Amino acid sequence: MATAIRRLLRELQDSQRDLAKEIALLAPVDDEDILRWRAVLRGPRESPYEGGYFELRIDVPEEYPIRPPTLTFVTPVCHPNVHFETGEICLDILKTQWSPAWTLSSTCLAIQVLLANPEPSSPLNCDAANLLRCGDVLGYRSLVALYTRMYAHCPA
Repeated sequence: MATAIRRLLRELQDSQRDLAKEIALLAPVDDEDILRWRAVLRGPRESPYEGGYFELRIDVPEEYPIRPPTLTFVTPVCHPNVHFETGEICLDILKTQWSPAWTLSSTCLAIQVLLANPEPSSPLNCDAANLLRCGDVLGYRSLVALYTRMYAHCPA
């Protein structure tokens, strides 16, 4: 656990100094527990998520960075690779393709990229995926934009 704490303290310092513009917030939830973080992603530009703010819950295992963190959306997100009710994210780097080279910041950036680049062949939201599979890009973008306006307000 000491390795995880050292690494997370360094990542916290790095994020306070040099946070990517795609990430509005990346920090521990409170000073008492360095293993629970909160992130807020800005919706990708030129996507139906643009203008939205999407909160993520990050639970870091004691074996970090050897084992990946668990990231889930707190903000409801309409996306083929995100479970609408639980916020679970289907992304290979969160499971089989994890590497200790990934940081919480780079993982958040990968999720932000996923928002703009859905993979409908491995869906957690079949309705959103089916719109893309059927070629109804306009319908998909309209649905996503609606949910973004409804749920992805500027964070407090």
